[in-house]
Amino acid sequence: MTKYTVKKYHPNDAAIWNAFIAQSKNATFLFQRDFMEYHQDRFDDFSLLVFEDEKLKAVLPANKKENNVYSHQGLTYGSLVFSHKLKAENVGLILDQVFVFFKENKISTFYYKPIPGFYFPEGNQQTDFFLFKRGAVLERKEMNLAINLGLPLQISKSKLKHFRRIEDLDLDIVEEHQFDSFWDKILEPRLLEKFKSKPVHTKAEITALQQKFPQNIKQFSVYQEDEIIAGITIFEMGNVVKSQYGATSKKGEAVRALDFLFINLIEKYKNEKKLFFDMGIVNSDQEEYNSGLLQQKEELGCTVYNQDFYKIEIR
Repeated sequence: MTKYTVKKYHPNDAAIWNAFIAQSKNATFLFQRDFMEYHQDRFDDFSLLVFEDEKLKAVLPANKKENNVYSHQGLTYGSLVFSHKLKAENVGLILDQVFVFFKENKISTFYYKPIPGFYFPEGNQQTDFFLFKRGAVLERKEMNLAINLGLPLQISKSKLKHFRRIEDLDLDIVEEHQFDSFWDKILEPRLLEKFKSKPVHTKAEITALQQKFPQNIKQFSVYQEDEIIAGITIFEMGNVVKSQYGATSKKGEAVRALDFLFINLIEKYKNEKKLFFDMGIVNSDQEEYNSGLLQQKEELGCTVYNQDFYKIEIR
C-alpha cells in the first residue's frame, strides 16, 4: 500500500510549495504563498504538505483557530491540491493520513470549502466524495453566480436596452495600473455608506498583490469627463475570471455605469475564450440570500453554481 507522510508548512517550503501549485490539477494563483501570506498576521497558518517518500504529492492551504482547522479562512475557497497524475483512490488515502496528522495534533474539527466545480471542467470532486464517505456533513450551501462563456450570452433585454443608451454617453473604460481612484472615491465610501463595511483588502494590500501578480489582478474603471464613476477589480485564474470587487458612485448609478462595464468585460473575456465569468456568492447577513444581487447577476446572464461548505469531526 502507498504510504504518505504529512508535514506542516514552514517558510522554507515556499519554493517547493509554489512550484507544486503551478503544475497542479486544481489550484489557482490564490494558493501561491505570496498571495496567501498578505494577511498572515490575521491567521495561524496550518497548511500541510503530503509526501510519498520524498516526492510532494499534495498540499492543503489551511489555517488553525483553537482546535479547528479551516481550508483557508483568508481565501475565497480552499482545496486539497494535487497533480493531474494522482489517482482518485490515492486522494482517499491522502485524506486518511491528513486526518491521522490532525488527530496527533489534537485537532477536533476540519472545515472544508472546495473550489466551485466550474473552475476545473475536467473534474475536481474526488476530495468531496472521500470526505463524505468519512463522515463529513454538508454544513451549508451558498449560491455562486457565474456565466458560462462557452454558451450564447443570456443578458436580459432590459439590461441590453440600457446598455445601448449608455453607449451614447461618452463613457471611457480604462484599465488602470493603480487602485487609488477606485478605492478612495468609489469602493470604500460606497461600501461604508451602503453596508457599513470595508473591502476585504486594503488599498495597500491589493496594490502589493497586484505588483506580485500583474497578470492575474486587474482594475477596470469607467470615467465620464475625467471623473471615475464605476470600477471592477478582476482576478484572472486560468480559464476563469472573477469579479472580486464592483462598485459605482451615485452619479454612476444614474447612468448604470456598472452594468455598462460588466457587459463590456463579459464580451471581452468571451472573445478571449475564457470559460467562465465568476460573480461570486449572493449571501446576506439578514436574509437567506441577497435577492437584489441575485436578480442583478441573473440579468447579466449568470446561473447558479453551488458553493459547498463541509464539516468533519476528527475521531
